[in-house]
Amino acid sequence: MRQLLTLLLLLTLTTITAQEDFANLARYREANAALPTPTATEQRVVFLGNSITEGWVRQDSAFFADNNFVGRGISGQTSPQLLLRFRQDVIDLQPTAVVIHIGTNDVAENTGPYDPDFTVGNIRSMVELAQANDIAVILAAVVPSTGFRWRPEVGDRSAMIVLLNRRLEELAAEKGIPFVDYHAALRNADNGMDAELAADGVHPTQQGFEVMKELVLPVVEEVRTR
Repeated sequence: MRQLLTLLLLLTLTTITAQEDFANLARYREANAALPTPTATEQRVVFLGNSITEGWVRQDSAFFADNNFVGRGISGQTSPQLLLRFRQDVIDLQPTAVVIHIGTNDVAENTGPYDPDFTVGNIRSMVELAQANDIAVILAAVVPSTGFRWRPEVGDRSAMIVLLNRRLEELAAEKGIPFVDYHAALRNADNGMDAELAADGVHPTQQGFEVMKELVLPVVEEVRTR
């Protein structure tokens, strides 16, 4: 009985903690505090996103370290969660630029029903927050996916991702910011990804990240020289 009560208490505390920190603001709090203020000539770039960004940092940490890139991805997150932590995980780090890559988990309905207007609105708000703080923005397309193993009940939403990316490209044009089309470079005939690029159909392998790297790095360097 005591073990059961202990388990129930732990589950309750976990649930309360998750509800109190919906955006997982605690995830990078210590890392942000330890990050020094950039020097006058330093051109820091934050990569903001979900598990794809988090996994990229984990798999290819040298790419981030060598280019003064700061990874701020959190697995499972959606656009409202990124918006909530945008100040502490982007603005307060005083970067030259931010690469925003989000949308997969919105479409997968990780935190509620998918509403493309809501998702695009959240991303628009992040773009505007960055621009208001003199941070250059690079907007990245959602990677192709035909299904989500953690949310099989939502089915094939590859067409929704295509439509979302079209709106993100339009947003980038409206705001005068670069749009990096990961989707076009990674997609197969079904608007998904082949196994060599994403073993689970969603999260890129190292080969997939190499494709993304070739696309985003020249754009970052161009933004840095402006």
